[in-house]
Amino acid sequence: MTTRIKTLAALTIALTAGQALADINVGVVFSLTGPAASLGAETKKAIELMPTTLGKEKINYIVLDDATDPTNAVKNARKLIGENKVDAVIGPNLITNGLAMADVVNEEKVPMLSIAPVDVAPEKRQWVFRVEPSADVMVGRVVDDMKAKGVKSVGFIGFSDSWGELLLKSLTKTTEAVGIKIVATERYARTDTSVTGQALKVLAAKPDAVFVGGSGTPAALPQTTLRERGFKGPIYQSHAVANKEFLRVGGKAVEGARLPVAPVLVAEQLPDSHPNKKTGVAFLQKLEGKLGPDSRSTFAGASWDAWLLLENAMTVALKSAQPGTPAFRDGVRAALEKTSGLVGANGTYTMSATDHGGYDPKAVVLIEVANGKWQLVK
Repeated sequence: MTTRIKTLAALTIALTAGQALADINVGVVFSLTGPAASLGAETKKAIELMPTTLGKEKINYIVLDDATDPTNAVKNARKLIGENKVDAVIGPNLITNGLAMADVVNEEKVPMLSIAPVDVAPEKRQWVFRVEPSADVMVGRVVDDMKAKGVKSVGFIGFSDSWGELLLKSLTKTTEAVGIKIVATERYARTDTSVTGQALKVLAAKPDAVFVGGSGTPAALPQTTLRERGFKGPIYQSHAVANKEFLRVGGKAVEGARLPVAPVLVAEQLPDSHPNKKTGVAFLQKLEGKLGPDSRSTFAGASWDAWLLLENAMTVALKSAQPGTPAFRDGVRAALEKTSGLVGANGTYTMSATDHGGYDPKAVVLIEVANGKWQLVK
């Protein structure tokens, strides 16, 4: 009898310990300080809306700041995996940080849903997924508009980092395809306070249009400078400026700027036939109901879609494995890879073993700044 009691007690302790490990832990890494803080703040907004349970399981979100630094991003990833035992990671919002974190999540076998459009080598793809569309898809939408406007030449002024390089590469590829010539290429740092020299060189090339390859509030500087120096032609921005801080900092100088965006930013303006309108409007009602009018952004929408993808994958994984285990993480990874036609606020996703983004290009829309607000270009 004594032995049986001891056995039952041991079993009870074991079961209790198992239940204690049953919480789903989701790590979140965003740039909440540093030059990319305006982007990180936007991506973080959706975390407050994410549910704290999935079925009978409790969900914990552990949010860390990478301070716009790849080294910090790696440290955060190791902390989340090693100390917090996360089942998945959402973030980061910068390509450089995402590429740095990719090595960690592949090594530790934890799925990561990057908000930045990271493009990793095939051998590093297994545990790395992305929510944002590729730069080629987004820049291609801008170049289509240039062609429709009769633009024959374009100047580029962008960040002197991997994001600027990615945008220039996409601009080069997509303009060549339609016969538009890049006549000037200038770079600047995210922390620069003046781009007068670069702007003058772009103006000297007399382009029909200018594409600014930046993100967040630092992307307003080239447009402001170009307008101050008398440039009257169309100015295009990347999708990475789509937050209200860009509008505030740029003011009247960014009026008329055109950029490609995921549909959530102008969800109410979309035609009823757009597949993401219903989901986008529902998300905005939640977001602005909690954080107030004009709190929307595509970055918040991307974070929300990361959750929708995880929710779908974790629901599948829970059928065969417990949270906190390698089997559960592997189940989440496998289910993410089998995502098919998932309609989010920011886009629609269909993934495979060779495509861990799966963003449907048809979701992308073109907008412009009109009277300090985002306006759908029809």
